[in-house]
Amino acid sequence: MRCDCHMHMVLDGVDWKAAIGRHSEEIQEGWIRGVLKTYQELGFTYLRDGGDRWGVGAKARALAGEYGITYRTPLANLCMAGHYGAFIGKKYASFREFAALVRQQRGEGADFVKIMISGLMDFDRFGVLSEEPLDAQTIRELIHIAHEEGCSVMAHANGARTVEAAASAGVDSVEHGAYLDQDALHAMKDSGTVWVPTLSTVGNLRGRGRFDEKAVRAILESALGNVEAFAELGGLIAPGTDAGAWAVPHGSLTEYALLESVLGEKTGAVLEKGIREIMRKF
Repeated sequence: MRCDCHMHMVLDGVDWKAAIGRHSEEIQEGWIRGVLKTYQELGFTYLRDGGDRWGVGAKARALAGEYGITYRTPLANLCMAGHYGAFIGKKYASFREFAALVRQQRGEGADFVKIMISGLMDFDRFGVLSEEPLDAQTIRELIHIAHEEGCSVMAHANGARTVEAAASAGVDSVEHGAYLDQDALHAMKDSGTVWVPTLSTVGNLRGRGRFDEKAVRAILESALGNVEAFAELGGLIAPGTDAGAWAVPHGSLTEYALLESVLGEKTGAVLEKGIREIMRKF
């Protein structure tokens, strides 16, 4: 059984603006069916979408059963106004607005809540993120609100202190998780947080010439080292490609290969535990 625990049906891995434009006025069912067919042929049986505000993931969920795929979506991901994520998600400016969006989306059938609490990696500069993350108190309150509404929480999170704050607040899964340290890894282990490291978003950049190759290698090596360390702690790890991100096509098998490069013969057992927990929570 293959799973992709972090993908974006609305995107295509080539041009995010054109991909969004494909569906922004009318969702293209034929295109979605083609992507689902690709996953089916590769043996994928579980997909967890990272969200979009046009309903593409929701449409894919409605169709996925025809392809033998269990599909989960948060509907739109939720981001604080002025921070990363607005290009694809819904914005809020206060905890009150956030709570209202959570209730609205749950009423519309969201399987879980996705929050954006940090920026992206700067692939030209090792150790640098695109913006300052949300503070720990805000992160705790967002997770608390979503949990109070009965929703599991998926968090786009990079940076050790951001991930530590989210894990300490009981976040259900951390996506990406660049530049972690022992405190962040232990916080995830202790809270039972599943880490979806999306290594493909870095590994697939190698040799492409778009970003500084030295920086890309350093970012990937850091992530792989943290995956190995987290596995040694007994932490929960699940495969997720972030399919739809640049250079990450739908149906990519890179994630499994990258995880196996550090987990070795333990890969199957480690991922089975993480996948089981993702499917239980989401």
